[in-house]
Amino acid sequence: MNQRRCYDTHVSCRICETRKPRRFCPGLNADICAPCCGTERENTVTCPLDCEYLIEARKHERYDAPDPAALPNKDIRVSEEFLQEHDHLVGFLFEALLDGALKVEGSSDRDLRDTLEALIKTYRTRQSGLIYETRPENPYAGTIQESVNQRIEQFREALTRESGMTTLRDTDILGVLVFLQRIALHWDNKRTRGRSFLSFLVERHFEQMARMPKKPAGGDSPLLVG
Repeated sequence: MNQRRCYDTHVSCRICETRKPRRFCPGLNADICAPCCGTERENTVTCPLDCEYLIEARKHERYDAPDPAALPNKDIRVSEEFLQEHDHLVGFLFEALLDGALKVEGSSDRDLRDTLEALIKTYRTRQSGLIYETRPENPYAGTIQESVNQRIEQFREALTRESGMTTLRDTDILGVLVFLQRIALHWDNKRTRGRSFLSFLVERHFEQMARMPKKPAGGDSPLLVG
C-alpha cells in the first residue's frame, strides 16, 4: 500500500523549479509537480516501467492508427492464418525482442523500431540469397539487434537438433518481424523516450507466464523490469 509522502514546503519541483512538488519521480530520483510529470514523462525523463504514475498514465494514452498507405513493407502480407500457423515463432520473437531491450538500460520504443527496421532489411536481403546484415546507426538498436540475432540462431539450432533438418525459414522470420513492426508503430505514443510498445511486450510476457504451468520452488526467476 502506498504511503502519503510529506514534502518540504520550501522545496520546488526539480524540473520547473517553480511549483511545489506533489509526487516522487523515480526517473529523476527527485520530487516533481504533477504538471511537469505529465509533460516531461517519457520526453525528457526516462521513466521506469514500474513507475505508478506511468502505469496510470498508460490507461489514458491514445494512439493514432498508422496510415495503412504509409506503412513500411506493405508488400509483405501477414495474415491471421500465417500468425496462427507460426504462433510459436511469434511468441519466441516477442520474447527475444523484449529480452534484448531489457538488457540495454534506458532503451526506448524508438530503439526497438530501429532494431526491427534493421532486422527486416537484413532478412529481405537474405531472400535474394545474399548474406548481408544491415546495422542501425543507433547504438542501442545495434546492441538489441545482436541479442535478437543470437537468440534466433540458438532457436534455429535447437529446432534443427530436434528435427534433424532446418525447419526455421527466413521468410517466416521476416513475416513475424514485419508483424512486430506494425505493432510497434501502433503503440507509438509520439514521446521522445516513449516506451508504450516496450510496456506492451512486458505485459504480454507476464500474461504468458501466468498461463504457463507453475514451476517448483527454485525454478527460473521471473523477468525483471528496469
